[in-house]
Amino acid sequence: MDNLTYIAFIAMTVSLGLMLPLMEKKVRRLVIFMIVGMFSCLFVSELNHILLDAYNNDMFYVTTTITPVTEEIVKALPILYFAIVITDDRRVLIPNAFAVGVGFALLENVVILTQNVENVTILWAFVRGFGSGLVHGICTVMVGWGISYIRKRRKFFYCGTFALLSAAIIYHATYNLLVQSAYQYVGILLPLLTYIPILYFLKKNGIKASVASDS
Repeated sequence: MDNLTYIAFIAMTVSLGLMLPLMEKKVRRLVIFMIVGMFSCLFVSELNHILLDAYNNDMFYVTTTITPVTEEIVKALPILYFAIVITDDRRVLIPNAFAVGVGFALLENVVILTQNVENVTILWAFVRGFGSGLVHGICTVMVGWGISYIRKRRKFFYCGTFALLSAAIIYHATYNLLVQSAYQYVGILLPLLTYIPILYFLKKNGIKASVASDS
């Protein structure tokens, strides 16, 4: 991984960090989880680079088979920790989980932009914004949402956590596979088609309102 990745990470996280003392508690927590998501991306980028070298730079194989596993496990760790140690209230957990995914996607998109700056377009920006941003956010929400149900059910916690991670990995791998195939437009639409019903359900159940009133 080149120095541009670290430069982008430092530039964004320092700027966001300086805002934290000025924010209310509930907003500050979301921004902190975004920063955690960026750090997760930084860590996984190093790991994925090693794995890519190990598989002779076979980008298609690694991005459809390896990176969905490494990325979803690393992104899930702060959500699992928060649910176990602090609270498993889904009204708090779901927005935090989405913030981790968005933070991860934000740094990932900046890194890809800097590596391909001569080839990117405005259309690319929209595709990456809606595609990568929603995929990473949806996958972490999937884990956070599920953990809020199984956290206190000891008989289901371990197998349930494995099932949630597996679902997130399969969803992520499916997206990566589609966008690199002849059906790339289906891949681009997949996150939007998933996000809309999730957003409707969250609003219907007052998740967003509950975040705003959380102390």
